[in-house]
Amino acid sequence: MNTTPIDDQLREVHACLRSAMNGVLSARMREAGMPYKLVFGVELPRLESIAREFTPDRRLAQQLWNENIRESKMLASMLMPPAEFLPDMADIWVEEMPTAEVAQTCVMYLLVQEPWAADVAFEWIAGEHPMRQLCGFLIIARLLARGVQFQERSLLELRDQAEALLPQADLPLRKAIQAAIREQ
Repeated sequence: MNTTPIDDQLREVHACLRSAMNGVLSARMREAGMPYKLVFGVELPRLESIAREFTPDRRLAQQLWNENIRESKMLASMLMPPAEFLPDMADIWVEEMPTAEVAQTCVMYLLVQEPWAADVAFEWIAGEHPMRQLCGFLIIARLLARGVQFQERSLLELRDQAEALLPQADLPLRKAIQAAIREQ
């Protein structure tokens, strides 16, 4: 069997995930209805540690993203080189995000590093797609927390979108909106 370096790396990632598996947490997540084929129950600090064992690589990250595995999706955002992650890819990934947890991870490790993050964030909060809105508010909150200054017009748009969405927002979106408003 002829394998590629990406296949070998994927096997290594899966081996790391299996060895770090938390069976109790995995079972609880499955019982809670997590929308994945497989859940290892690996906590974020351990995922960070696993990510440090690999060199960031676009192809590996994309392969991980395409798997219907909770931890693979989270690792994908940690292993995607920001310079190779384009706005079109971000649109696709956000469209495919299965949970708020994956959205938070992707924003924290990847999206806020992008020079175009603020632009897409304001686009996303003005749209109709709930996961895009969630990611948009999460990006804005993180950028504001880092001291990024927005134009007054953008801050007015942020407040307008927040007021419009808060009444019907689910819990993750409500928390993201509140975080963005708190940071401005």
